Amino acid sequence: MTVEQDRSQKRRNGRLAISLFGIVLAMGGLSFAAVPLYDLFCRVTGFGGTTQVADGFSTDILDRTMRVRFTADANRDLPWEFEAERREVEVRVGEPMLVYYTARNLSDEPVAGTAVYNVNPHRTGIYFNKVQCFCFDEQIIMPGEEVTFPVYFFVDAALDADRAMDDVRAITLSYTFFPTQSEALDEATEQYYQSIEQSNGAPSAEVAPAGMVEPIAVAARQ
Repeated sequence: MTVEQDRSQKRRNGRLAISLFGIVLAMGGLSFAAVPLYDLFCRVTGFGGTTQVADGFSTDILDRTMRVRFTADANRDLPWEFEAERREVEVRVGEPMLVYYTARNLSDEPVAGTAVYNVNPHRTGIYFNKVQCFCFDEQIIMPGEEVTFPVYFFVDAALDADRAMDDVRAITLSYTFFPTQSEALDEATEQYYQSIEQSNGAPSAEVAPAGMVEPIAVAARQ
């Protein structure tokens, strides 16, 4: 191989390396964008049972009724008891309904959790609207504390016009809480232990962790 051929080969190798590096960056960018794009797609279409978020209620309430069932689970790494206060309600399509879930921290330190959720049958997700829900934010619960969370929802009356929904008589709304870490949790933990030191070992009932959606009711069990 001549010197000129060697230089030409090196230039080709350099261009190939740059091209491959560009492809890797592009793939990385696509994978980074995939999660928010997929989340947006699910929210718009109801894919996978993803529910909708509504600013208000519909005034169109039909005679057709729907049974809505509620399930609650906590990830094995989250030391919480989590349950729905009612297993099932019957509502008219379009009618607003308020139900409650409760969670209790069984550990001896503040714990944060975030809920994931969906509805079943999955195809009803586009018609299931939540106006208020604890699942929109991280929740921080203090040791031994029991918190009641509201869910305010309605089933869109447009469901009745969808012939694919003619056979649907019941919808199951499911929540699963998973543990999370955040600056808000670190702050709450620091405040909690400071309150213990200040009260000679008795936790203060007035500690309110930052960044937490205020629940409807809170009761600390000792």
